[in-house]
Amino acid sequence: MVSSVFLDNILTGPVIAFVVAFIASMLRFDFRIPEALYSILSFFLLLAIGIKGGKALASATLGEMVKPLLATVLIGVATPLIAYALFKRLGKLDITNSAALAAHYGSVSAVTFAVLVITLESHDLTFENFAVGILAILEIIGIVVALLVAHRSTSDSSWKSGLFEVVRGRSIAILIGGLLIGSIVGAERLAPTDPLFVGLFSGALTLFLIELGAVAATRVKDVKEAGLKIVALSILIPLINGLVGAIAGSAAGMSTGGVAVMATLAASASYIAAPAAVRIALPNASPGIYVTASIGITFPFNLLIGIPIYIRIAESLT
Repeated sequence: MVSSVFLDNILTGPVIAFVVAFIASMLRFDFRIPEALYSILSFFLLLAIGIKGGKALASATLGEMVKPLLATVLIGVATPLIAYALFKRLGKLDITNSAALAAHYGSVSAVTFAVLVITLESHDLTFENFAVGILAILEIIGIVVALLVAHRSTSDSSWKSGLFEVVRGRSIAILIGGLLIGSIVGAERLAPTDPLFVGLFSGALTLFLIELGAVAATRVKDVKEAGLKIVALSILIPLINGLVGAIAGSAAGMSTGGVAVMATLAASASYIAAPAAVRIALPNASPGIYVTASIGITFPFNLLIGIPIYIRIAESLT
């Protein structure tokens, strides 16, 4: 089953596009998409994810959401603290850089979530209809916890400005906007928009991952600055956090697909909301470390290897 999930995850348009763009960029071919298109694609993907979640959320009941939401808060607090402790103690980083990395690993990647959804659908694994709400919550909590740790430990933080950036951040606004549209209008009345937001989703994700593959390739040269310990932790921490997420999801009584979602979100690292907040709140943190770790190492790892592992863990726990 593991090999089947692994192959099904790898042999999809979005993942292969990422790999091809990464290799092409390493060979110095120009594989970047125009900046304007990248911005449009990111907006479209976040809105489509939000609308899909909103349509499903309209049929959810409060009773079925209580335990998963409690598990979400637990994950949101635990994952940045785990990342902070490991980067500081094992990675030998200072408080500022450890907190910056904790913000990235405590927050989540919407694109990793999108790839997971495609993989789950290919295996007919359904997941709870409020998963996008969990995505939005986790994107905020992890960053908040990491910035509070930095604030308590050092004066090198503009944490209030960073928190404001998180709350009013573009990705959160688009996700919540999509959730509202989907939940208010409903699946039936939104059916005419399905050719756009459902039919074109995989194609848009493929284009988006072409750009991310090229971007990830540009961070390879920065791996030396990050150091071998940081590289190793950028793989180890997602596995640990993914296990925490899976256990929390299972304890909350979620389905196999739902547990896989919790594991993958807990294991993912932000490269949209967190960098924006960290740049303001922790200006002395090194982008060469936290950007390289999140998008140069963890994102490709989760995309190619991590997702099948998290699905297998979910299957073993449910």
